[in-house]
Amino acid sequence: MTTTFNEIIETFDFLDDWEDRYKYLIDLGKELPELSDSERTDANKVRGCVSQVWLITSISAGANGAPVLTFKGDSDALIVQGLVAIVTSLFNGKTAQEILDTDVEGVFAKLGLQEHLTPQRSNGLRSMVGRIRSDAQEALAEA
Repeated sequence: MTTTFNEIIETFDFLDDWEDRYKYLIDLGKELPELSDSERTDANKVRGCVSQVWLITSISAGANGAPVLTFKGDSDALIVQGLVAIVTSLFNGKTAQEILDTDVEGVFAKLGLQEHLTPQRSNGLRSMVGRIRSDAQEALAEA
């Protein structure tokens, strides 16, 4: 996906109507590279999502040996796929500590996501973020 998180924020600010924002979410989801069948495993599945969501975490050593995480993800639902795109664009390429220090609630409040998502999608979004934060904690513990 080539869209950065800052570009997503700018586009959300530009779009006044939530119907347009939902269309944009769907477009973002379509930008995600498709996962192969071998990547759509139970181990990569995010628990707590009504829709099926898969998230793959890769960890590499960054500056000073700090673990840097990158993510690939997908969903079987279009809007949720867009949420996967937002979450991965927010956290891709950050160190584990940066991920843990991110004010996720504040970021999502900027986008207005919480008040415009169904409770099930909000729970799924929290589950995705929880999984990423858990992976970041594991990466720090192993470093």
